[in-house]
Amino acid sequence: MLAAARGALEGLTDPPELLAVSVLTSMDRRQLEATGVERDPATQAELLVRIGMDAGFRGFVCSPEEAATLRAITGPEGVLVTPGIRPSGSAVGDQTRIATPGEALRMGASYLVVGRPINKAKDPAEAAAGILKEMAEAIENSGI
Repeated sequence: MLAAARGALEGLTDPPELLAVSVLTSMDRRQLEATGVERDPATQAELLVRIGMDAGFRGFVCSPEEAATLRAITGPEGVLVTPGIRPSGSAVGDQTRIATPGEALRMGASYLVVGRPINKAKDPAEAAAGILKEMAEAIENSGI
C-alpha cells in the first residue's frame, strides 16, 4: 500500500507530502490488543514509522507522546503531524495520548492538529489565539 502510494506520485512536478498514520491518538494498549497487536502504542508507532521510511515516506501522523522518539528516527527532515493537542484545562475527549501545544512542539512535532479545543470553544477565535500564543512561547523559550 505504501509503495503504491509513493508510485502514484512518480512523474509529478510538485507532489504532495504523503503522510503515513502510525497509531491513532485515541488508541491505548488495550485497544491495540483488541485488534491483535501485542505491542504498546509507542513500540507499534516506531515499527510503523520504520516500515514507512523503508517505503520512502518522510511524513507521519503520530501521537505527541511518540514525537521525540520518532523525531530521532526520522531526523530533522521528517514531518511529524500530531493530533491529540489539548491546551491545559481542555477536555481530553476520546484521546488517550495527548500533549499541550508547547509540549508537542518541544517533543519534535512539525505540525499540530487542533480540532475540538477550538471548534467546541465558547469563543473559537480566542481559543485559537491562546494556542498560537502557547506555541510561540514554546518556540521562543526552547529555541525550536
